[in-house]
This record gives sequence, C-alpha cells and structure tokens, in this order.
Amino acid sequence: MTPDKELYIAGKYKVNFHKKEFEYKSFLPTNVNQPYMWTDRRIPVLLESAVKLIGELNAYSLLIPDVDFFIGMHVKNEALKSSRIEGTRTELDEAILPEKEILPEKREDWQEVQNYIEAMNFSVEKLKELPLCLRLLKDSHAILLKNVRGKEKEPGEIRRSQNWIGGTNLQMASFIPPHPDELPDLLGDIELFWNNQSLEIPKLIKIAISHYQFETIHPFLDGNGRIGRLLITLQLIEYDILTKPIFYISDFLERYKGEYYDGLTFVRTRNDLDQWIIFFLSAAIETAKKGKQTFERIIDLRQKYEKKILELGVRAKIAHQLLIKLFSSPVIDVSGASELLGISISTSNTLINELEKIGILKESTGFSRNRIFILDEYISLFKN
Repeated sequence: MTPDKELYIAGKYKVNFHKKEFEYKSFLPTNVNQPYMWTDRRIPVLLESAVKLIGELNAYSLLIPDVDFFIGMHVKNEALKSSRIEGTRTELDEAILPEKEILPEKREDWQEVQNYIEAMNFSVEKLKELPLCLRLLKDSHAILLKNVRGKEKEPGEIRRSQNWIGGTNLQMASFIPPHPDELPDLLGDIELFWNNQSLEIPKLIKIAISHYQFETIHPFLDGNGRIGRLLITLQLIEYDILTKPIFYISDFLERYKGEYYDGLTFVRTRNDLDQWIIFFLSAAIETAKKGKQTFERIIDLRQKYEKKILELGVRAKIAHQLLIKLFSSPVIDVSGASELLGISISTSNTLINELEKIGILKESTGFSRNRIFILDEYISLFKN
C-alpha cells in the first residue's frame, strides 16, 4: 500500500472464462500485509474514542463475578444478529429455546444460530492453543454449515470454484470475488497480516482492514459473512484488546446493513479504504457504548433479583444457584432445573413456582403442563 490515499489502489479486475462459454471479470484485491497510512483526519479521533470505550467494556469482564455466564447470552445474541444479516429469521426468544420447542418450519433457521454459537465457542477456546490462522477459521466454518443450508457447499474447505455476490448467476452478479486460482496467495497474505507484529498499524485499524479483505476474498462457497464477523471478535482477543468475547458488532451491522455493504463496496469501486475504516471505528464506538450499558443494566438487574431471592428464606441459596446458571441460558422447565441442581422434581417445581411469584421467572407457554419459564427482564436487555 502507499501512504498517499489518492494513489491507493484496492485491486484490479481480471478476465476469466466460464467453461469457455462466456467471459467474466473477477476482482483481485491488493495484498494487505504491508503498511497503510490513512489521510482522513477523522480517523485518529475515532480511533482514540474506540480504544478508550472498548477498554472500558473489557474492564467489566475483569470485575463482574461469574461473567462467563453473562457472556453466554452475549454469544447467543451475536449469533442471532450475524445470522439475520444473511437472511436467517429467528428471534431471540426462539434462539434460547430447546429444539423440541421450535416449530418444524423454523428449525433450520434455529439450527443456523445454534451452529454459529458452537462455532464461536469452539474458536474462542481454540485460540488458547492456536494462533489466529486459516486452520482455525476452516474448522469453525465446518461447524457453521453442519446440517443446515449450505451443507453441500464444502464446509470447512476453501472454495475450488468461482462464487459471486448478488444476482442469480455470474453474468448477473453485482460483485465477483477472486478466481479460485488466486486464493492461495491471497489467503497466505492475509494470514501473514494477522500475525505480523512489525507493521505499524493500530490494532483496531488492522481488524477493519482484515474484515474488508476477508469479505473481498470470500474464500468459502457460503458463510463468508458470518465467519468474517466472527473473525472480528477473534482478533480482538488475539491482540489482547479483550480478555473475554464480550464485543459483538453484528447488531450495529444489521441495523446499518446498507451502509455496511456500501462501505465494503466503496473500497473496491472508489479505492477509498479510509471511509471503510471510519465506518468500522464508528461501529466499534457504538457497539462498545451499548455493551457497557448492557452490562450496567445486568448489574442492576442482578442486584434486584438477589434482593428478591432473599425473600425465599431457606430456598434462597439454591435459588441463587439457579439464577446464576439462567444468566447464561435464561430458559428452564421443572425437569431441567431438577437435573441442573440435583434436586427432586417436587422441590424443583416448588422453587420455580416461588421464583415466578416474586417476578423473576415468567411462564412463556400459557399451558398448564409442560410449562417453560424464562428470565424475561434479562432477555429484554439484549433486545434494546
């Protein structure tokens, strides 16, 4: 890259032939494993704010007791939002339910969200033993597409055929990523970029550039958007910006989906990487602010719940044990609570009824049997 924005070239189009029937032009992006110097004066200001706010958000992961339980719900919400960007239609109330409670016509969408949760948890855990690498992303991709739409599109494998974005075929496509023959060099370059500590590029800007490059390469036949957004969280952890996976940008990207796709497109069509970095840093700032607010509301709600639990007298201790677990997966039935806590069905039924009476749990089915209870106020914190 060059320090002069006016001379920065995002890439070039290359003519390819499809089975000798017609020609098409795929986009070959410029390598990223080299210095980049922005020229837009807004970037240093936004960068300073983003670093500060993400640092404050990260502090919650160090100070809040039992924070891993709260992170479980954050992962579910990110999985939901990232999947919705790709057209999956599952609501948060559905995403937290067991499969047996999901209508048959909605189960595939529900499973896509569950796969994303599994892929996120797997990849975050694997970062403890592996550096950020293509192997990690390929393994996560295999989980993402397991037994859902796209399962026939080589899960866990770099594509060996041409894909495209928009339109029903190559001739109608709005964007055609690099030809498969170009992928080994491009993926080798981006993997070096992830782990190149000698580049004098601020880490958040490096993450912004990485996301753009990954989405432009589009290395898989399906699932590139979700893996690319998962990559953002992994880089934040890998670069020691976050201690725990508590920063999830997909909510912002879903709300500004048009601007998100435009920002990526304008790099390729206008050679304007600065505008994408500005968009990304703005998204990071709002995401960190919202994350902080959510944790503050969680702390207040937890204190409210714990005060109410004291009303249960001798059952307060076991009620508190259940409450902590519900922060990770805020839906339960009587048999589930019995198994989770190692208590009898009768004791579990009494406990859940008392938690309902004091306004902590809410029955969600309206049935007299096979009832399901949810931590309704807590779930609502992730919908705002």
